[in-house]
Amino acid sequence: MNLAEMIRTIPDYPKPGIMFRDITTLLGDARAFRRAVDELVQPFAGRKIDKVAGVEARGFILGGAVAHQLSVGFVPLRKKGKLPYTTVAAEYALEYGVDTIEMHADAITAGERVMLIDDLIATGGTAMASLELLRRVGAEVVAAAFIVDLPDLGGAERLRAAGVPVSTLVAFEGH
Repeated sequence: MNLAEMIRTIPDYPKPGIMFRDITTLLGDARAFRRAVDELVQPFAGRKIDKVAGVEARGFILGGAVAHQLSVGFVPLRKKGKLPYTTVAAEYALEYGVDTIEMHADAITAGERVMLIDDLIATGGTAMASLELLRRVGAEVVAAAFIVDLPDLGGAERLRAAGVPVSTLVAFEGH
């Protein structure tokens, strides 16, 4: 099965010139979803991971499944104002705007080994903000995994340069 063929491309969304990579078609196919989760876990099998942190919203779907498969806890990384308890936050630039990501301040215990999950890495802004949050509360980020990489935008390389091993399943050239 070619996972790239399971991902729908929507041109000019959310703005002209952007080729949006929609993984909902992959998620809707049981075999493709299972294979993607298995492949997200596989490079890090055997490494001690205490928690999986998933970025809102598609990272919740993938992160929950990966956490279940690893038998570890899940930490939601959410958009500003969505979490009800004390939070830590980081602002980041998107390819097409600015946003803030938050997590509960007590979601990670210092020293826990965390795997970061999201559906796609482009410029790396969201992933780097997530890394900042996780490290700020004392996490050791031991892995990051994404279904889609847009290598021309350099996000996966930014994470690697920050000392995080990165695994991606499908690469699409361009934006």
